[in-house]
Amino acid sequence: MKQIIVGLGEALWDCLPEGRKLGGAPANFAFHSGQFGYDSYAISAVGNDKLGDETLEEFNLKQVRYIMPRVEYPTGTVQVELDDEGVPTYDIKEGVAWDNIPFTSEIEGLARTASAVCFGSLAQRSVVSRQTIESFLDATSNNCLKIFDVNLRQNFYTKDIICDSLNRCDILKINDEELVTIGRLFGYPGLDMENKCWLLLGKYNLDMLVLTCGVNGSYVFAPNLKTFHETPKVEVADTVGAGDSFTGAFTSAILAGMPIPDAHKLAVDVSAYVCTCNGAMPRLPDEYLSRLK
Repeated sequence: MKQIIVGLGEALWDCLPEGRKLGGAPANFAFHSGQFGYDSYAISAVGNDKLGDETLEEFNLKQVRYIMPRVEYPTGTVQVELDDEGVPTYDIKEGVAWDNIPFTSEIEGLARTASAVCFGSLAQRSVVSRQTIESFLDATSNNCLKIFDVNLRQNFYTKDIICDSLNRCDILKINDEELVTIGRLFGYPGLDMENKCWLLLGKYNLDMLVLTCGVNGSYVFAPNLKTFHETPKVEVADTVGAGDSFTGAFTSAILAGMPIPDAHKLAVDVSAYVCTCNGAMPRLPDEYLSRLK
């Protein structure tokens, strides 16, 4: 049986300058880990509306498995503005379907069989979805790899939510800006970037901490191990979903038993490729996928 990988949280439409595209970190994550041959699922909620229909149609089109209960709230949307470098800013609508993900027996069943689950802070902004995420994590086996991809957005996070998530995860994925914010929030102002990472790794007993620094490269910290890879220089179309593709590739590689430095390199190459494409879900070339064969 293939191993099951789950992206859990927000399902939404990114309203970009060139039109609407299906997005949300869990969907992007599930799409990319699915390309590496896993049974990957996106778990969220959609509304009883046209956008909800389109969401499920798009998942079917992209061949992403999903559990998406219909709820009495509108399907999520985000207004995305891109700067001259293709870097996005987000205006995320509130009171939407993915704020109200119910913990169904089908979702619980998937939690019990999952080999890996990725979750973030954004979908925990509402009580209903936060409780579902917590219940899902509690239902997983001890062997399930739990990845907390912080994804701080606007002001939709609290110290308590981040702290609780750090206590529940095995791998923390964070970018350099988020690390500064969390350093401030947790009172680590004097520490440099690297020492903050070592501190978080030890304090929360993490298996790994992944730090991405945009064009300045990325690091993976694990007990007694640090790897660094430069970011490949590419022609950027937009960076939407690049971080999710990094996490999807890295998780896929770690689950396949690939050593951390190689898994890190694959993730770097995959996310650089995604930056050269419009949107978050391009098909990956075989040169990347074949590294896990």
